[in-house]
This record gives sequence, structure tokens and C-alpha cells, in this order.
Amino acid sequence: MLEFLSELLIPSAMAQAAGEQPSVLASILPLVFIVVIFWLLIIRPQMKRTKQHRELISNLAVGDEIVSAGGLLGKVTEVGDNFIKVELADGVLVKMQKSSVGQVVPKGTFDSAA
Repeated sequence: MLEFLSELLIPSAMAQAAGEQPSVLASILPLVFIVVIFWLLIIRPQMKRTKQHRELISNLAVGDEIVSAGGLLGKVTEVGDNFIKVELADGVLVKMQKSSVGQVVPKGTFDSAA
């Protein structure tokens, strides 16, 4: 068991050639591989989600029905640069940041939920 672990941690080719330096390419290649995998699995999908959310926020219009990040369902009554006014119930208006909009729901959802 100990031999197996030592073979994984210190390959025999490197142990035999302890006096020789490994090539630069062999040293950098695993790091490049890890960065590429990290990019494909984590960074790229997050960038897509951020772009979709930015588009959703920029396309908000009066009359859209939304669900906030906190779960509030309402109808947009006013759109500003950074804030929107949302009607949660008859006569109940709240002002919230545009970035807190979670999703736009189909028309009629607000009326059917009341």
C-alpha cells in the first residue's frame, strides 16, 4: 500500500532522474489543464447566467409580472434606472432594486395568484 502511494506521489521516472530538472512544459501542462477545466465548468456558465440576468433587467417594462429574489410576486408599475416600483396587491406599492428581480413570469400569473 505504501509503495502504491509513493508511486502516485513520486513517479519512479522522476525519482531516478532526481538530478535532472523536469521540462517547463511538463510542469505547466497540469496547471493549464486545471485552468481550462475550471473555466469550462465554473466561470463560463456563471458568465452566461450573469448576461441573461442583465438582459432580463434591461428589458423590464411597465406591466411585466415578476418574482423578486425574495419570492414576492408583483406587477411592475414604474421603471427607473436602478429601481422599479412593483404592485404587490391592490394599492400596495414597493420600490425595489432592479437587480433583485429573479424572473419575469407569464402575463396573468399575478391575477391568478390573488
